[in-house]
Amino acid sequence: MTTTPDSGRPWTDPTCPVARTVDLVGERWALLIVRDAMDGATAFTDFQQRLGIARNILTDRLRRLVEHGILTTTTPPGGKRHVYELTESGRDLFTTIVALRQWGERHAFEAGEAHSALVDEDGRVVAEMRPRDRDGEVVTTATARVRKV
Repeated sequence: MTTTPDSGRPWTDPTCPVARTVDLVGERWALLIVRDAMDGATAFTDFQQRLGIARNILTDRLRRLVEHGILTTTTPPGGKRHVYELTESGRDLFTTIVALRQWGERHAFEAGEAHSALVDEDGRVVAEMRPRDRDGEVVTTATARVRKV
């Protein structure tokens, strides 16, 4: 039996990458912390102020994200507090965060309801992401399948 790295509990589905990812970062606060880290939050107080999260919950989620290698901590010279930074693994969640954002833009708001927008360095709204096959054609639930092990 394969177990999760932090709790010793069995993976939800040990052969499914989606299930393993959800086991690691699928909890609400974890993804919002990663989102805010991508937006420049580095200090405990940054995350707490942006999220309005209780200190004990934030402490636990930051610890788990560090244990899973998604965030790393450093203490600046002369500093007393940790600085949290995304690792390569954490930065690699960018496409996941963008996919969730774009799904939310399409399905979590009423027509015409105001919401934030993700823009590129020129201020243009980021293009909609869609999975594509090796030939560049859009892949959908009708044209893709999971090969089980």
